[in-house]
Amino acid sequence: MLRSSHALAVLLAVALPTSTSAAAPRSFKGEYTVSFLGLSVAKATFSSSYEGDTYSIDGSVSSAGLATIFDDTRGTISSKGRISGTQLQPQAFRADYKSGEKTSMIDIQFANGTVTATKVVPAPRKRNPRNWIPLGANDLASVLDPMAATVIHADSLDKVCGRTVKLYDGEMRANLTLTYDSKGSTSVRGYEGDTVTCRMGFEPVAGYRKNRKALNYLKNRSRIMVTFAPVGQTGVYAPIHATVSTQIGTLTVSAGRFEVTE
Repeated sequence: MLRSSHALAVLLAVALPTSTSAAAPRSFKGEYTVSFLGLSVAKATFSSSYEGDTYSIDGSVSSAGLATIFDDTRGTISSKGRISGTQLQPQAFRADYKSGEKTSMIDIQFANGTVTATKVVPAPRKRNPRNWIPLGANDLASVLDPMAATVIHADSLDKVCGRTVKLYDGEMRANLTLTYDSKGSTSVRGYEGDTVTCRMGFEPVAGYRKNRKALNYLKNRSRIMVTFAPVGQTGVYAPIHATVSTQIGTLTVSAGRFEVTE
């Protein structure tokens, strides 16, 4: 689907909350780990804030544990935008990361919810038109970046699932469909209380190569479960735990800290 370091940034973004309460400015602190077959392979920290009708998010991601032997990736991610009604409307997304000696960057600019410019460094290789699904004229309208795509605005836990999110990661457009699975509870630093788990369906739309095994697996066979918790009293719900089954094992994203501060 993406180069490994890009994929790491997108995967870590599935565990990113942001605060969007119109009542008062808020800030959020989050710390996450990514594990594979029980072994830690990455970590991330995020800080987000909201004031007036704008939001901003800054984070850092890095390989951890045994993963540093094979792919020592470190980077920063940022996203900013505004709130329009109950919807996040991104204005800019940027990811800068280094994997070994290779540096990469993704920069996406938006206007009124539509992508206006994308820059990826290094530039993607030339695509074979026989098996490449190109982006269409309407594919980049009303989309969310990898950070904003994980934040759900809902009236209650009961209404978090049952929706489709339009994701654009700088190359691929995909639909993420959330369907209800179960309710539960959890306790981590900064939060103790109820959660809801949704099963996530993955549907590539454009900007990808046909018949790629990894994408076909995600679409047809992968079991992706995302557990959401409320971000304070904001009406926003964000991932606190997620699992993604792959062809070689299960990836798990877990919050060690999920804390709203004034």
